[in-house]
Amino acid sequence: MTEKEIVEITNKVFEDSFEIEKERLHPQAHIFQDLGIDSLDVVDLVVALQKSFGVNIRNEEKVRNIRTLQDIYDFIAEIKNEKERQS
Repeated sequence: MTEKEIVEITNKVFEDSFEIEKERLHPQAHIFQDLGIDSLDVVDLVVALQKSFGVNIRNEEKVRNIRTLQDIYDFIAEIKNEKERQS
């Protein structure tokens, strides 16, 4: 999966699940401050990302450090690469 595909799918999750305008979705956007995601939304976000990418997002330290969309893109890429190596 390419980085472009990860960005497109992740942004689609934000558009569809949280009704955030495409124009607001850029790599440096802070998911809490800029996009208005709150702690309750995080659960929905994790579920939507897991469904969209077919991955299991565990409660790891890395998840707690996610602040921007770029952090999410990088995290998903890492999970997908790990999954492909294990296959």
